[in-house]
Amino acid sequence: MPALSPPDERGYRATALAHPNIALIKYWGNRDPYWRWPANGSFSFNLAGLWTRTQVHFRPDLAHDVLWLHGERQGGDALRRVVRVLDATRARAGLTWRAEVVSENNFPMAAGIASSASAFAALAVAAAAAAGLQLPEPELSRLARLGSGSAARSVPGGFVEWRVGTDERDSFAYTFAPPEHWPLADCIAVVQTKPKAVGSSAGHDLADTSPLQAARIADTPRRLALIRQAVRTRDFELLAHVVELDTHLMHAVMQTSTPPLFYWTPESVRVMHQVRAWRQAGHPVAYTLDAGPNVHVLCPAEHAEAMAQQLRVMPGVQQVLLARVGGPARVVPTELAA
Repeated sequence: MPALSPPDERGYRATALAHPNIALIKYWGNRDPYWRWPANGSFSFNLAGLWTRTQVHFRPDLAHDVLWLHGERQGGDALRRVVRVLDATRARAGLTWRAEVVSENNFPMAAGIASSASAFAALAVAAAAAAGLQLPEPELSRLARLGSGSAARSVPGGFVEWRVGTDERDSFAYTFAPPEHWPLADCIAVVQTKPKAVGSSAGHDLADTSPLQAARIADTPRRLALIRQAVRTRDFELLAHVVELDTHLMHAVMQTSTPPLFYWTPESVRVMHQVRAWRQAGHPVAYTLDAGPNVHVLCPAEHAEAMAQQLRVMPGVQQVLLARVGGPARVVPTELAA
């Protein structure tokens, strides 16, 4: 068993903070749903300023794992997914104690802003640290993936690619370029804050029922090559083309699945049309949507404040969250408020 960090009077604990990410090339569908081994590679960047903070406390006095989210005790699927990450951590560390997990976000949950990505990235980093494990970043990425596939991308920092790999054991995310490589911003037009009716995990299971999924997957290597080129050369025009195409492909699969998934709302479509009008007028701006109604409006960082102001006055936009390219998931002092 690895050497554990010094315990307090009741056990071993650690706290981690992680950022959600916005996928530029989407993950949708699994080759193996148990391991969350993805059907295709994906590409994203982390969102600085938005975070999940999670404390994991392994305690000898607990009979079962306990999950608190924003002060409310959780059960059901949320707890089961957390326990899977904790079990994998305990197995590596040779630890048998149950854990109390306390987590909070500073942005809406289950609304297409990748709250599960930051949640499970923070959980994986905190659990490993509390258990005394010194895991390399690829292993932390794989550990986070057990709870949420997109969490694999929130472990590294900056612009991140999640490689498919030859099997689940070498499918992990890595930093393609650091945050300072290209100062982009994500102006998230929040048109709905309530949780979506169908979660991403259930949606992934439906992907193969769409007749369009095979074509989307077959074309993904081409789109990944284009997004790498766009980021490498800081080509916003190319990025806008590829990102919007990829969004439409994923949502076309969702809308043609059985049963179909409709995440867009009239407000979502209004924002998309407006973004296209702004770009036609010469502004460097693009949109993308994850599995939810809220619209991620991408632009160079120097245009972010002006773009956010334009979005805030649009009908149906409840608020705008502004994020720049963020760093990796990391251990933080327990008392740190982010």
